[in-house]
Amino acid sequence: MDEKKTTKGNHQLTLVSRERLSLDGVTNVGSYDQEELVLETSQGVLVIKGDDLHLTQLNLEQGKISLTGWIDSLIYSGETLAQKNKGILGKLFK
Repeated sequence: MDEKKTTKGNHQLTLVSRERLSLDGVTNVGSYDQEELVLETSQGVLVIKGDDLHLTQLNLEQGKISLTGWIDSLIYSGETLAQKNKGILGKLFK
């Protein structure tokens, strides 16, 4: 079984009826549109996919983000945003 790596820091998310999401422990925003939000958290990169996504709160100093819309998926990876972006660029220039 693979060993799970986590970084230090608190990270919490609250999802209400798949329509309201609040997150703590966010360190950076990678990209954002109405269908996908890519965040770096203290526990790794989080990709949020859905429809009609709107940020209602963004405070990176406190590490807090809130959004509304229809949430289809929450996907974590152990990568950082830099590693994730490097992987995408690497695929483009192969």
